[in-house]
Amino acid sequence: MNPADSPTVSATSPEAKAPPATFGKGFVLDAWYFVALSRDVAPASLKRHELLGEPVLIGRTRAGQVYAMRDICPHRAAPLSAGRLVEKPGEGETIECCYHGWRFRPDGVCAAIPSLVEDQTYETDRIRVRSYPVRESQGMVFVWATSDPRNPSEPDHEPPVFAGVVGGEAKLVEWMDFEAHIDHAVVGLMDPAHGPYVHQQWWWRSEHSIHEKAKAFEPRELGFAMVRHAPSSNSRAYKILGGAPATEITFRLPGYRWEHIQVGEKQVLALTCLTPVSETKTRITQIFWSDHWIFGMARPFLRMGVVAFLKQDGGMVNLQNEGLRYDPALIWIDDADKQAKWYQQLKREWIKSRAEGRPFANPVTPAVLRWKS
Repeated sequence: MNPADSPTVSATSPEAKAPPATFGKGFVLDAWYFVALSRDVAPASLKRHELLGEPVLIGRTRAGQVYAMRDICPHRAAPLSAGRLVEKPGEGETIECCYHGWRFRPDGVCAAIPSLVEDQTYETDRIRVRSYPVRESQGMVFVWATSDPRNPSEPDHEPPVFAGVVGGEAKLVEWMDFEAHIDHAVVGLMDPAHGPYVHQQWWWRSEHSIHEKAKAFEPRELGFAMVRHAPSSNSRAYKILGGAPATEITFRLPGYRWEHIQVGEKQVLALTCLTPVSETKTRITQIFWSDHWIFGMARPFLRMGVVAFLKQDGGMVNLQNEGLRYDPALIWIDDADKQAKWYQQLKREWIKSRAEGRPFANPVTPAVLRWKS
């Protein structure tokens, strides 16, 4: 994205009063967050999610339209997701609350209040449930988190597009909720030095295989990338792909990290989506696409490996929380923690640029980072 094309807001808008970014607190707003796979949002379905501490209903009409709205009926606060999708003459498809039958269109506008009698005039369409912009892209559903819920504007950019979504539907999907703010989840995900200690498997690596590495990085749209390179020799799992794999690892705000591997003409995309459920909980969803034959043969073993990694990282998050509850100062070192520093700079710049109504200026500069792992 060129600076001139970057999203902006008015300097007089409510976002201009946004507080400075603090690590471990607050969220990146005016951004798209992953909430579900398209295949998991069935026609006529109503499913409750939580995003940034708010209950969000994700549904799909029988005609195939995906929508998102606040999962609270404004009448008596019952979850709308506990209701059902109905179709009445003159109303189209509506979400019917399970408590008193109030019906809402997918855009959040109230269509009917069944308890009203004929001579009771009430402008039902003045009642609205907050709706969220939603997009379907590459088999995923994204929800827009606005910085000003009381005066929302339309999104000024689209969800990210990931290179390497090949081979039809996702081949492997696993998720886990970590008891951590998204900031801690992000930097834990991009931390290059914990692998030999946290992820000790015979098929991956161990602390006895540690050696020095040097990787080139460059800025990318709303983030940065470890430019395409041959996988490290002590990463044994890559060897099952055969050939001479080359991988590129990219991070983008608000919380996407993906590894695109090329083996000849075949591809593997390993995408990790971080979705902030609340200030203290983050959902980690790992999604794999590939047209490589290995995914047909080795899927059960790959799933075991992904689950093992998630459990190990989740266990370390729980241990880390034992120290974080005392709110200690944290020490960040170069070069092993440089990506974590970049993330914090990106988050601060995003919040500041939106508040000041100017283009986002990526603070990351090209660099070669060196560390041992």
